[in-house]
Amino acid sequence: MANNVKVLGFLLAFAAYVFCQEEELKIDVTHTVEKCERRTQKHDLVTMHYVGKLDNGTQFDSSFERNQPFQFQLGIGQVIKGWEQGLLDMCPGEKRTLTIPPNLAYGDKGAGDAIPPDSTLIFEVELVHTADGPVPPNVFKQIDVNKDKELSHDEVSDYLLSQAVQHGQNIDKDSEDHKNVVQTIFDHEDKDKDGVISLDEFSGPKHDEL
Repeated sequence: MANNVKVLGFLLAFAAYVFCQEEELKIDVTHTVEKCERRTQKHDLVTMHYVGKLDNGTQFDSSFERNQPFQFQLGIGQVIKGWEQGLLDMCPGEKRTLTIPPNLAYGDKGAGDAIPPDSTLIFEVELVHTADGPVPPNVFKQIDVNKDKELSHDEVSDYLLSQAVQHGQNIDKDSEDHKNVVQTIFDHEDKDKDGVISLDEFSGPKHDEL
């Protein structure tokens, strides 16, 4: 069930990304370590401390103040794309400052009251620990019911609905909110705009072998 929650969260997260302008992530290494036996890689289970600020200096979150580091798995859509990219190849004990443009954060939607739309975010991050993470589910294969290696609107829609039902949510297939979520996924993933999402286009958890 935990994997299904992560999968649903990953897909719904697409609704937060509207890429109006491609800007680049800036990574500044502020502290290095002399001995590094393992660097972070995709699918690692990482434990981080962080402070998050807007580009005007306003702090909106801090794991240090809670005295509790944040743990998640890299590469499966549990965090914003600026973190997915900015925390790779990092050593335990290393510290970085990530300057994350809106297109790699929360886009023109923002996030609640703390993060306005089109915000550039600055995170001061410290890697506490990294280890092998569980093998992520092959989301593409789960959605691709007819096994043609392409995802249609109906397949994506039906998958979202099935995941919602599993978690006690009742979503109307014909509601505007649901249609908008599906369309947002296609706006981002269907790069050649041919009406389907191919395996190559799909940026979610997948395996090379299908």
